[in-house]
Amino acid sequence: MRYYVTADVHGFFSELVEALDEAGFFLDKEPHKLIICGDIYDRGSEALQLQAFLLDLLERDEVILIRGNHEDLAEQLLSRWHGKSYLDSHHNSNGTVDTVCQLTQSTIIDIFDYPDDVGRKFLKSPYIQTIIPAMADYFETEHYIFTHGWIPCSSEHLGTNRAKYVLTENWRQADEYAWNRARWVNGMEAAHYGAIEPGKTIVCGHWHTSFGHSRYEGDGGEFENSPNFKPYYGEGIIALDGCTSYSGIVNCIVIED
Repeated sequence: MRYYVTADVHGFFSELVEALDEAGFFLDKEPHKLIICGDIYDRGSEALQLQAFLLDLLERDEVILIRGNHEDLAEQLLSRWHGKSYLDSHHNSNGTVDTVCQLTQSTIIDIFDYPDDVGRKFLKSPYIQTIIPAMADYFETEHYIFTHGWIPCSSEHLGTNRAKYVLTENWRQADEYAWNRARWVNGMEAAHYGAIEPGKTIVCGHWHTSFGHSRYEGDGGEFENSPNFKPYYGEGIIALDGCTSYSGIVNCIVIED
């Protein structure tokens, strides 16, 4: 099977289409699927267009969706909606409230004036009812594992630029709490400090790839000195988050497995 793999689209539908077009996704006549390694919303302004695109791919069984930490944030916001959690700073800074506005076609004034109505609209949205339920913690092929931050592991920071990461035993059977934590892990750091799966390459998103290029290759800075937001390849890892809101780039790689 041929897989077109991306991550952290964050509502930038035009940039996603550009990346898929450049990779040959739309002209591919052979069996193929798109894999998105989490965080489909919460930055860009094209949530509705992206939602329609994903619903069409789901209907045709041409997409595999991996759950990211921003999907967790959406459900967290919804579960506490009556507690006015939309006022929480992290739901605003992370873009979750803006996604609610886009998908419910509401304004921030609507949220303040009619919070329950907006909450019910968000609850009934295809994002909550169809897209998130279709997501998996990970997807695995013979040679690859696709996830968001990383697979469940433990970590211990030992000082400046030193850490220890250990994969959780039987991580495939890890509970919801372990996967929730794993979605926030910097996969490039975890891989660099030893948390890799023998015989597999883990393909992930979540953390801007310029971190790995800068920290482990000496290639530019994270956000200054010509940062490199192209896919990061290391031992046991391919990282894809191009930090689209900053770089304007959605990374897409093609994998046959």
